[in-house]
Amino acid sequence: MSKLKIHPTTDNGRIVHVTPESAGWTHVGFDIWKLKPGEVAGGGEEGRELCLVFIGGKGHVFVGAKDFGVLGERNSPFEGKPWSVYIPAGEPWKVTAENDVTLAVCTAPGEGGKFPARVIPPEGLHQETRGKGSNTRHVTNIIPEWDPAEGLLVVEVITPGGCTSSYPPHKHDQDNLPHESLLEETYYHRLNPPQGFAFQRVYTDDRSLDEAMAVEDGDVTLVPRGYHPCATTHGYDLYYLNVMAGPKRTWKFHNAPEHAWLLKA
Repeated sequence: MSKLKIHPTTDNGRIVHVTPESAGWTHVGFDIWKLKPGEVAGGGEEGRELCLVFIGGKGHVFVGAKDFGVLGERNSPFEGKPWSVYIPAGEPWKVTAENDVTLAVCTAPGEGGKFPARVIPPEGLHQETRGKGSNTRHVTNIIPEWDPAEGLLVVEVITPGGCTSSYPPHKHDQDNLPHESLLEETYYHRLNPPQGFAFQRVYTDDRSLDEAMAVEDGDVTLVPRGYHPCATTHGYDLYYLNVMAGPKRTWKFHNAPEHAWLLKA
């Protein structure tokens, strides 16, 4: 298996655990928790801000001494917009599952104290459709760069079956603003129906990194650098949750020059 692909380690509890140390980079952390009713997930550490995203299910959310109540609405990521919670660095948090819950925990470096914890409800999320034809994808911005956070950028994408996404290939691995920003990135993949599969390639111009991966429902892929397009197969819609962070909180990407003609086609 590719070192850039992470498969869930178990069926319950914290089933995916990506840290900057395990990924071999500096900024992005990512966990997936699967909880049965009454089970609890929790955390909070100094120097790491985070965003909780309810992939599916409902949970009772506490952040520090604040009771945010029961959040969550959809049963799967293919059923509308998510409920999410922004939590500043150093704030303890706890989620108690009301039903079967899949919870994403997205983290990045932060000092804390700059922005308070807040619920991010589905009705306030910005959505857009990018591309056309067989390059169509539907984007939901959870924490875009115009919303307050110290380092996190969080977005959901649904790519219809048979379409490409993160395409034409682009990269963001150079601290070269205003032309390009340096952002590490994780992709959390889900398929509908779940027995499907999709593909992702991660590669650099000089091919010192060049990996093509078949991704299945629940897999996480790491993008430390390079271009990172996806393609899903006929009959299977692809969902992915992106988490990005780097030394500057802005998304400026560079398209692969040999494929830039596709933007005008």
